[in-house]
Amino acid sequence: MERYTKWVACWGNATSITDRKEAVYAKDITLRYPVRVCFSGNKMRFRFSNLTGTEPVTITKTFVAKKESPYTPLPITFNGNRSLTIAPGKEVESDEITIDITAGETVEVSMYLGDYTQMNAGTLITGPLSKGQYSYGDFAEAETLPLDLTRNTNWFYFLNTIDILTEDKNHAIVCYGDSITAQSWPDYLATEAWESGRHDISIIRRAVSGTRILRQYDCITYQAYGLKGETRFPIEMNVAGANTVIIQHGINDIIHPVGTDVNPFRPWSDMPTCKEMADGVEQLYVNHARKLGLRVISGTLLPIEGWRTYNEERDRIRQEFNEWLRTSPIFDSCIDFDLAVRDTKNPKAFAQGFDSGDHLHPSEAAYKAMAHAAFIGLD
Repeated sequence: MERYTKWVACWGNATSITDRKEAVYAKDITLRYPVRVCFSGNKMRFRFSNLTGTEPVTITKTFVAKKESPYTPLPITFNGNRSLTIAPGKEVESDEITIDITAGETVEVSMYLGDYTQMNAGTLITGPLSKGQYSYGDFAEAETLPLDLTRNTNWFYFLNTIDILTEDKNHAIVCYGDSITAQSWPDYLATEAWESGRHDISIIRRAVSGTRILRQYDCITYQAYGLKGETRFPIEMNVAGANTVIIQHGINDIIHPVGTDVNPFRPWSDMPTCKEMADGVEQLYVNHARKLGLRVISGTLLPIEGWRTYNEERDRIRQEFNEWLRTSPIFDSCIDFDLAVRDTKNPKAFAQGFDSGDHLHPSEAAYKAMAHAAFIGLD
């Protein structure tokens, strides 16, 4: 009989400031997030986050259920209580729940928000394994959400991390970054690892679109671009069973500044040098990761020729920074994402079929190429 003795994160997401739209509250709504569990185990625990909220958030009730018949939702409790109130800026971990999981099974986490709730703590993520739903009304215990009251969503609110009590051999790999990591390549990496027989690793995504190493925005126009690295990284490295972090971050530091005559929130003074970015990565990321005993893998920045703020100086900084990421002895290794997706004849641009169309974000084919480069780079 297998013995489960080690807590390991099997799913994880960042928590950030949601996009500031006209409506920022929800009421009488069910959120449901399916999660494929990559490890076998017999207990689970769940972390919920109101890290970026400015008001207390009350989750009326929360359930987890294996996607199987009979559908048997189990209540997620907090000090024995089904209702959870999370203070602004805080994260809360649930009680342990006994649930027998076989690797490869899918569980659904459903939460019901009964009263007016500030929806200010969540992150937009995409990929084949990252699909949620919401329904108007209380359907947290329902096996099937009502078609006429339900829509799909890629916004993941409040649910931050799922841990499973599993075998000692299993461990988590953290993917840290911005919109490129918030999109598909971590899901494709998890899929490739699983299909290749690597059932001893989970892929934990800690990514927020628009984030920078050195700066953050405090205006509602760009608040959803998230917290700066100094604030984000220590919080997001709270990952049970992690032994590795892949860092692919920094392109927004380079492409955002345009001058206050163009955009009052993006002064030229925000433009970093390569040294400032490298010092930031070393001091804010690598040093903290080493304290946690993590293996640190760098990831190069992708081509940007054609992006709306592209110029030769920005690309010079990118390439200089990439060379540092490839060669600096502070990293254990480097995954050369740039090499995996760039054009061989014009390395400043994406290869044919690898550009999503905006000349910054990769296509799905390119995300698969990034995932393969990452998978090879884990060995």
